[in-house]
Amino acid sequence: MLNGLLWLVTEIGLGFYHIAYAISHPGLWLDWSNKEAMIRFLYYGGSTEFFFAVFDIFIVVTLAGLIWRPFMWGCVRGLEAFANAVGRTAAWAGLIMVAQQIIVVFLQSIFRLGEIGFSPLGIGFTQSVGWYAEGLKLWNAAVVALCVSYAFVQGSHVRVDLIYAPVSYRAKRVIDMFGSLFFMMPVVVLVWMYSWFFLWRHLITPKVSASDKLELLMRKAKIVKWNVETIGFSPDGFNGYFLFKVLILCFVGLVFLQAVAFFYRSFLEFSEGEDAEGRYLDRDTLGAGEEAYEGTH
Repeated sequence: MLNGLLWLVTEIGLGFYHIAYAISHPGLWLDWSNKEAMIRFLYYGGSTEFFFAVFDIFIVVTLAGLIWRPFMWGCVRGLEAFANAVGRTAAWAGLIMVAQQIIVVFLQSIFRLGEIGFSPLGIGFTQSVGWYAEGLKLWNAAVVALCVSYAFVQGSHVRVDLIYAPVSYRAKRVIDMFGSLFFMMPVVVLVWMYSWFFLWRHLITPKVSASDKLELLMRKAKIVKWNVETIGFSPDGFNGYFLFKVLILCFVGLVFLQAVAFFYRSFLEFSEGEDAEGRYLDRDTLGAGEEAYEGTH
């Protein structure tokens, strides 16, 4: 128990050192013309050191918010505005998906075309109709991955309330704080650690693993090269499946930021009472005179 506590305190302290060192030596992990720098970026992106660096930032921001409440409210507004901006932009992928599906059906079933070509700015891009048909999955994945925190801010996510609805206002805020700290954050941390290396295994060769030590990875740096996944499910099908791995990381990052915002909002609403409920909350509206239909779209 004592050893575990000592390890935790040590790692928290080292987190500040690692942040300062990374900022003061950006070339060691951002200069990807050097393969060793790229390997360092790869390793530390899913490491314990990175976790405690993020944890230290969370602690500092939280303490600053506890000292000066307007700062915490500013963090809530900023994080929720970011989630809304990303979600409202990514939601247009749904329209693109529908339009692309209509084009594929007409060109394949009616005009019997086997390829679709575009030449924006004189740059030709031609792929089979099957490529575009399979590519619809990417737009669907973009909506799911990038609109998740937007849906949370808007209150349109699915909830199963067993004890939440009838409890008091402050009890709800306590449940929200507990859920964000002990359910949302731990889950996204675990998913990040697995999906980070899952992405890189489809970007470079030789393959890397979460169990690889830094020394082993640095030895691999001598022979590492880009090998971006371009294999589709069919011979002429969509071949950009590495983009789905990128979207997984985007999904995890957005959920983590929303967990932080939700924890801060719940704490502030708990501390300041019912008058603070929904303060600065930017939710979509159908406009004046349509209030009866809010929440049904």
